[in-house]
Amino acid sequence: MATALPKMPAMPSKDPLERIAEALERMAPAPAAAPDYASADAFLWHAEPDELRPVPRVSRVDLGLLVGIDRSRNTLLENTRQFAKGLPANNALLWGSRGMGKSSLVKAVHVTVVSEGHTLKIVEVQREDLPSIGRLLDLLRVAQEQFILFCDDLSFSHDDQHYKSLKAVLDGGIEGRPDNVILYATSNRRHLMPRDMIENERSTAINPAEAVEEKVSLSDRFGLWLGFHPCDQDEYLAMIRGYCDAHGVEIDDDTLRAEAIEWQATRGSRSGRVAWQYFTDLAGRRGISLR
Repeated sequence: MATALPKMPAMPSKDPLERIAEALERMAPAPAAAPDYASADAFLWHAEPDELRPVPRVSRVDLGLLVGIDRSRNTLLENTRQFAKGLPANNALLWGSRGMGKSSLVKAVHVTVVSEGHTLKIVEVQREDLPSIGRLLDLLRVAQEQFILFCDDLSFSHDDQHYKSLKAVLDGGIEGRPDNVILYATSNRRHLMPRDMIENERSTAINPAEAVEEKVSLSDRFGLWLGFHPCDQDEYLAMIRGYCDAHGVEIDDDTLRAEAIEWQATRGSRSGRVAWQYFTDLAGRRGISLR
């Protein structure tokens, strides 16, 4: 005759509010652990899970090789020095022509200021991670170091709400932007949104002035506007000659001129990026490593 198994005591059911709280806790991203800021001068911000990932080697161009942008270079360099010293400094928007050294200038200025003995970190933030910017600011707010937040190729479409998150860096809300954080952004657009979109919203809105004010005024929150414009042929050739001298690539002026002009003609444009692409090809043909 089979014996009956003893009944297990019933587990008390959890309160519905307790279960909901536990579910929300599982869904929320865990707070990011503070990294070892001394391990690197540059970091990448990744959201969900939140992480500041050190970058041991940053792709950079020496500041002295950036030709034709002297005013922007000097302005951004002085602003960055002020910030690194703990003095007042402005957020900066670098806007204008493609391939004219906007992102290269930000990285070159950073390493220049670090080489002068200042403790300054740079954190790159992708546009799609802007909604998490508040959590990043909370992490950096308690750090002792100074930080440049760098957002490359920033722009917004008409239905893009990411720009609202950016205001946390530019304005800071009630709590204010941390004193040890500054934002440098690059964009092909001065107002961070296409001109045809601005005109369309103005023409179709009941109040045209208010229709685009929120988005257009975003760029006004940058204290520095640094414009980058297409280079002329002499500047283009000077860029290439500078690269050749810096990396020990020997080529006579006539050959360089002929090849570089032909290269730009095949690309249909002339810029710092095109100059570097030609130089990369030239160095490869001459068997010279750029590492």
